[in-house]
Amino acid sequence: MKVAAFLGSPRVGGNSEILLKEAIRAVEDAGHKVTLMRPHAMDISPCNNCGGCEETGKCVIEDDMGLVYEAIYESDRFIVASPIFFFGLPSQIKALIDRCQAIWCEKYLLKRPIPAAVYGRKGLLVMVGGMKKEEGFRSGEATAKAFFRTIGVPTHETLYFDGVDAKGAIRDHPTALHNVYEAAKRLVAI
Repeated sequence: MKVAAFLGSPRVGGNSEILLKEAIRAVEDAGHKVTLMRPHAMDISPCNNCGGCEETGKCVIEDDMGLVYEAIYESDRFIVASPIFFFGLPSQIKALIDRCQAIWCEKYLLKRPIPAAVYGRKGLLVMVGGMKKEEGFRSGEATAKAFFRTIGVPTHETLYFDGVDAKGAIRDHPTALHNVYEAAKRLVAI
């Protein structure tokens, strides 16, 4: 089983990365391969809404999204770990998600959805943020849900941890690392 993991945070070694590493550890402990995408360190231009993908399902921009598209088409499971910035996902992961407009066109306009693999396709969304208001996490989840459904992931589990802001503070959360590890185990269970 192949797993694609997306780190939504531009902060190296931050809370989202700590949580994602724990999820990856669970997946690898179960014997599966993970492809990690770090949008903040990749050359990913924003969507230009040019319509170039409407007839082909392929984006006309040539950059590192080619690697992302490949991982999306080849994977069975997907993990997105991200902080919440101003009630949404950060611009780096949002640019990656927006560029999946090409896959949206392929699925909905051209009627060529990504086929479910032998194991099906499932997702895990992990969010963390300093706020203690659920609405920011609901906004982030709405975007992630649209991403998951577009790339052929009909179901996903969501975990979020509020009131966690300082770099590395997630390590002091009483259950976060355990909860993420267990959710990632469920993600790859057959």
